[in-house]
Amino acid sequence: MSTAPRRILVTSALPYANGSIHLGHLVEYIQTDIWVRFQKMCGHACYYVCADDAHGTPIMLRAQQEGITPEALIEKMNVEHQTDFAAFHIAFDNYYSTHSPENREFAEQIYLRLRDAGHIDKRTIKQYYDPEKEMFLPDRFIKGTCPKCGAEDQYGDNCEVCGATYDASELKNPRSVISGATPVEKESEHYFFKLSDFSDMLDDYLQTSTQPEVANKMKEWLEAGLNDWDISRDAPYFGFEIPDTRGQGASAPGKFFYVWLDAPMGYMASFKNLCDKQGLNFDDWWGKDSDAELYHFIGKDILRFHTLFWPAVLDGSGYRKPTRVFAHGFLTVNGQKMSKSRGTFINARTWLQHLDPEYLRYYYAAKLSGGVDDIDLNLEDFIARINSDLVGKYVNIASRTANFIVKQFGGELLTLDKAIADDSERDTYLADVLGVADNVAEHYEAREYGQAIREIMKLADHINQYFDSNEPWKLAKDPEQRDNLHRISSRILHGFHTLSILLTPILPTLTERVAKALFGKTQAFTWNDLDPAAFPATLNTFKHLAKRVEPAAIEAMLEASKEDLKVTENKPASGPLADEPVAETIDFDTFAKLDLRIARIVKAEAVEKADKLLQLTLDIGGETRNVFAGIKSAYAPEDLEGRLTVMVANLAPRKMRFGVSEGMVLAAGPGGKDLFILSPDEGAEPGMRVK
Repeated sequence: MSTAPRRILVTSALPYANGSIHLGHLVEYIQTDIWVRFQKMCGHACYYVCADDAHGTPIMLRAQQEGITPEALIEKMNVEHQTDFAAFHIAFDNYYSTHSPENREFAEQIYLRLRDAGHIDKRTIKQYYDPEKEMFLPDRFIKGTCPKCGAEDQYGDNCEVCGATYDASELKNPRSVISGATPVEKESEHYFFKLSDFSDMLDDYLQTSTQPEVANKMKEWLEAGLNDWDISRDAPYFGFEIPDTRGQGASAPGKFFYVWLDAPMGYMASFKNLCDKQGLNFDDWWGKDSDAELYHFIGKDILRFHTLFWPAVLDGSGYRKPTRVFAHGFLTVNGQKMSKSRGTFINARTWLQHLDPEYLRYYYAAKLSGGVDDIDLNLEDFIARINSDLVGKYVNIASRTANFIVKQFGGELLTLDKAIADDSERDTYLADVLGVADNVAEHYEAREYGQAIREIMKLADHINQYFDSNEPWKLAKDPEQRDNLHRISSRILHGFHTLSILLTPILPTLTERVAKALFGKTQAFTWNDLDPAAFPATLNTFKHLAKRVEPAAIEAMLEASKEDLKVTENKPASGPLADEPVAETIDFDTFAKLDLRIARIVKAEAVEKADKLLQLTLDIGGETRNVFAGIKSAYAPEDLEGRLTVMVANLAPRKMRFGVSEGMVLAAGPGGKDLFILSPDEGAEPGMRVK
């Protein structure tokens, strides 16, 4: 592997500022951080930047729901994201936001360059419009029946069942996710990026910039013919307004950059912000003729944006393209998609309350390769691997050996020349150890972390076998074997020193404690510490480094992650059931007369002069019902619209002074804010009968 210094800029995909960081997100940031730490350990000028993706309709709508401005929402989420990343030892050189002056400047500059070069077109299109919310709907805010396979409840841009992509206008039985209303088509003038202008460039670029499987997949887009890309959105929208096409400095009224146009520019904005802080030259890294290396780490779900749209935008606006785009797969937990009901949809903060973050780093590394395969967090295997590898193999070496050096020899470690006096044996030993280190370095560079860990743990096995075969605990009892004990223990701890260096990109805080607390170094390990001359001369008293993972911690984490109805099976001695006795029993035939149906809350509004009532318009599959529900104390109308619930559909209509109620929504709780409507699992559809 070349040791010549390199200039490297690395990014991870920008997390959306509309939600918390979860274990699925962390696959990417841990993968990237390991690679960056390795490059820095090797002495390269490597910078790692990221930012929150802070624009778009979901941000705007969530801010409205919380009663705050979008700016306040994204600022709050930025703090939360940075706190979570830091807890998992993701060491960004700069973490920023796409809602920044730098990003606005890049968005406007790049757009105007593309426009002036003839790569922007303007035309009138028809798109879906929510007549109730009075806004155009992004594809992800429209659901309906897939036009290809007939699957229900699919988004307006692609089907999660058959994988087909399509235009929202092709969706059958469309509905607005925001209001539940049937959207109507409405004309609007939009701006388009002529992606097809870059077909030849992209054909060549894909072969050198992505993994082979990614290049083959993206070639399908090229062979089908690239369509112009709609880069504008209509107000209301949270983002940057598009500069007037007349070039007079004004904004195009009511037209905003689509979030996916300015989001990747957040990489540039974050780095520009870092350059201004540290005095770096931005053009040396992003200029057309830059010889710096630029790498994007992304998930396979956003490939077309990063391997087609983004390089074309950069090429057309006079900037350099990424050296490589590295894609990874998705995360499953216990072999299945993450699930809130099973407790396997685990947020970063929930993990931190129960388990060591470096244990997750290690397990992900053991599973990750340079390809785009999905990885599985099998929690039983996680327990076994952490307890076996980290505690039973790695830490065990130091915990069993350190006391011999400290107690018997005052902490003095022998150099390898003295620990292995025979030149031939020492040469063989060093060749083996440094050969492992070279292999591990190659695996890190290629993002083959699983292979790196296999090499490291194989070396750990050899060191433990050497310990067992030489039986230092017996040597310590024989004064005549004192010199032999010193040599053997020093050699074992040299092996532990090597393992610690090799594990540093994955376990940065654990190995820093080893470097400073055990070996007395003043700083964390670097790759140069593999030089035998860098082996410390003294050893401090061994202190606890890692504890085993107990199954109870896993169970507690899963339980804390569950979002499900809790059912009390036994009547309590006190509380609501004790205070309100169960009503007289009914027979099964009477109960069976109840017709419980899944209903979608199409509309919800407060009832004037009623303290407790909300008026709900319920869709039960081809039929709507008007229902008055006494849940105003627990729900704001906007929190209910679009949600599924359960209603008694065959309850006789009841005339009230506010109107006629045509059924009953099921809810439970002691009252006040603690009142909960039943919310069916995903996959339920309006009109389904609950049995």
